[in-house]
Amino acid sequence: MTAPDINTLGALRASGHELVGLREELRRNLLAKLAAGEDPWPGLHGFEDTVIPQVERAILAGHDIVLLGERGQGKTRLLRTLVGLLDEWSPVIEGSELGEHPYEPVSPEWVRRSAELGDDLPVAWRHRSERYAEKLATPDTSVADLIGDVDPMKVAEGRTLGDPETIHFGLIPRSHRGIVAINELPDLAERIQVAMLNVMEERDIQIRGYVLRLELDVLVVASANPEDYTNRGRIITPLKDRFGAEIRTHYPTSLEAEIAVIRQEAHLVAEVPDHLLEILARFTRALRSSNAVDQRSGVSARFAIAGAETIAAAALHRAVRRGEDEGVARGVDLETAVDVLAGKVEFESGEEGRERQILDHLLRVATAETVRTHLRGIDLAPLVDAIEGGATVSTGPHVSAIGLLSALPALGEAPTYDEICDRLEAKTDGARASAIELALEGLFLAQKVAKDSDATATTYGA
Repeated sequence: MTAPDINTLGALRASGHELVGLREELRRNLLAKLAAGEDPWPGLHGFEDTVIPQVERAILAGHDIVLLGERGQGKTRLLRTLVGLLDEWSPVIEGSELGEHPYEPVSPEWVRRSAELGDDLPVAWRHRSERYAEKLATPDTSVADLIGDVDPMKVAEGRTLGDPETIHFGLIPRSHRGIVAINELPDLAERIQVAMLNVMEERDIQIRGYVLRLELDVLVVASANPEDYTNRGRIITPLKDRFGAEIRTHYPTSLEAEIAVIRQEAHLVAEVPDHLLEILARFTRALRSSNAVDQRSGVSARFAIAGAETIAAAALHRAVRRGEDEGVARGVDLETAVDVLAGKVEFESGEEGRERQILDHLLRVATAETVRTHLRGIDLAPLVDAIEGGATVSTGPHVSAIGLLSALPALGEAPTYDEICDRLEAKTDGARASAIELALEGLFLAQKVAKDSDATATTYGA
C-alpha cells in the first residue's frame, strides 16, 4: 500500500486522523489480529503455548520486554516480528529527527515551529518498518549512541551550549513512537545501562548536565543470554526492574517444530529430503540433552540450519561433477556436515579428545531413530540375504544417484525398493537413491550388514 496523500497538519486534521499512543496502537492491532484469527507471529515455531502467550500479555499490559535465552532460540526474530503490530503508515512531522507526531511535537525546535506554522506544518508518512530500530550492544557502545550528545557542528553554527537544539539525539530518542531493540543487553557497560534508566521511567534525557524533558513514546525491548552463561556482563538491577516483562525463551520442544525451523530458515541450493532434515533435527536435539555437551552455552538452531545448507551444497557439488540434472542430498552427505559443524558445539572440559566420537555416536543414534520411524514394517530380509550372498553396494560423496541405483538389481526384487521409496515419497532418481541409502544405513546400524568407509567411498557388504 502507498502512503496517504496528506502533507499538512490542516489536511491531517480534516481527514479525521486520531492520535493513538504507541502501546495502545500495539494493543489494538494485536487484539484485531487475534479476533480475526490471524497469526500475529509468522515464522515462529515451538513458542505457541509458552513464550507467545507471555509476549502477548506483556504487549496488552504495555510493558517493555526483555527476552532471556541461550543462543539461537529465535529471540531476535521474535523482536523483529513486533513490527507487524504497528500501523502500516503513521504521520510524522516532515524533517523531524525524532519522528514526532504532528499533533504532539516533543522537541523544543518543533514545538516552536509548530506554533509558528499552524495548519501549514509539513507532514510526511513513515512506514512501520522505519519505526523499528535495532542495536547490537557492544562494549564500545557509548551514551551518545543510545541517548545523545552535544553536536559541535550546531554549536559552530552559532547556537549556545545551553540551547537544547544543540543536542544530537541518539538511537532511543530517534525511535520515538516506535520500537527500539537492544540485542545482548548485558554486554552494555553498566554506566551505559544507567543512562537508560531515566529514558525508560521518567521519559527525560540527561546529556552533559542538560535535563531535557521529552515525552518519549517508545517501547524498549531487549534480548540477553541467562546470566549464568553470559560472563561478559549483567543487566543491572534497576534496569531489570524497569522492564515490565522478563520472558524466558527455549529451543523447540517438539521434533516437528525443530524441522519446521530448519526448513524455513535454511537456504538450500539442492533438494534435501525430509528424512535427512529429520536426522539433523534429531541430532541437534540429542546434542542438547547430552551430558558431554556444555548445556550452558546451548546448541543453537543455527547448528541444524547450517547442517542442512552444508549437505545441500555437497549434493550440488556432486551433481555438477557427475553431470546429474539436479542435486539431491543423501545420507553420505551427513558426514560432511559433521566435519564443518563440530566447532559450533562446546563440550564439557572432561571430554577433550572425544568430540568427534561423541558427534558420530549421536548422529548414528539420530539416523537409527529416523529409520525406525519411517521404515518400520518393511521387510528388508531380501536385501540382507542378497548382501550375505556376496552382493555389495558402493556409494559415497562422488557416486551419482544413477551409479547407486544401477547396483540394486543384484540385491533383490524391485518391489522392496518401491516400498521403501513409496514410504519416503521418493519420486526422482536422486530421491530414490537417498531413500535406498537410508535403508542400507539402517541395516548397518541394526548390525544386519557391514559397512566399509573411507574419504571417497562407502561400501555395504557382508
